[in-house]
Amino acid sequence: MNGWVYDGFYITYKRIGSDFNITYYESNTYLLGKKAVEEGLAKGVFIQEDDSSVWIDLTNDGLDKKIVQRKDGTSVYITQDIGLAQQKYDQYKIDQSIYVIGDEQNYHMKVLKLICEKLGLPYAKDIYHLSYGMVELTTGKMKSREGTVVDADDIVDEMADVAKTKTEELGKVKDFTSEELIELYDTIGLGALKFFLLRVDPKKRLIFNPEESIDFHGFTGPFIQYTHARIKSILRKQSVSGKLQVVSGLLPLEKELLIKLEQYLSIIEQAATEHNPSVVAIYAFEVAKTFNSFYTEHSVMNAESEEKKQLRLQISQLTSNVIASAMHLLGIRVPERM
Repeated sequence: MNGWVYDGFYITYKRIGSDFNITYYESNTYLLGKKAVEEGLAKGVFIQEDDSSVWIDLTNDGLDKKIVQRKDGTSVYITQDIGLAQQKYDQYKIDQSIYVIGDEQNYHMKVLKLICEKLGLPYAKDIYHLSYGMVELTTGKMKSREGTVVDADDIVDEMADVAKTKTEELGKVKDFTSEELIELYDTIGLGALKFFLLRVDPKKRLIFNPEESIDFHGFTGPFIQYTHARIKSILRKQSVSGKLQVVSGLLPLEKELLIKLEQYLSIIEQAATEHNPSVVAIYAFEVAKTFNSFYTEHSVMNAESEEKKQLRLQISQLTSNVIASAMHLLGIRVPERM
């Protein structure tokens, strides 16, 4: 049964572009947690009740009493999490352990970090809970008991179908083979889904709307993907010579776009420091929007001079590189043509 489940997980993860370096199993961590309980009792951090259950009193820290081992000696979730934290630290000596878990587990994570600190574990201060808000559908919150949970494979299929409909409405798919179209719709659909989720601060809850996420003119992944494909189309018509040479007398939009592109490294640094991928998503959108304003105002291929033409080609190439890099950081592919 487990093998069947894992095989299914692998198919879905592969399709959405997710992979893992290592997978930890509960069966391998609970004994480490039990060892932590023994050490906690020895240090006086934990208290054993008359029924043999083991607890920690966190009321002085603004929390409550928490059981860490049942009276029959079996571990609970928090105990296993202590064991897992220890295992990760022992194996990798990590600088920071980031837990990407929903905000419904905020209390649990506070308790975990506090217990590890009281146990004097070396990694305790480096536990970071990247708490994210729940995703709801336009029909309301997903609830397993009511059968309203959406299957990941189904929503990815739906996104590809919406991408197909929206793209065909634009009427720009005549030069694609059937295989290329399947890949394109998958790229657009997944890009729309990921960008819609990542463009919002992780802590905020959001309502996901498939139709809204695939808008080629809005604050969406497909808008950025289309901008990248548009730039690639320009670059296929004319080769770029040499490195970027900024000439005197930059026009306002040329300057604005160059300044925006120059900010990329600081944007990455900000996103990493804040543990907030929406910083990158918003930046990628702003770059795409600025480029479209620049392209609408200034001709690239029919520039005023050859010098200007090369400058704008070089700016265009730099823009496509930055967009592709930023979207790659978000796990989103950008097509060469759309």
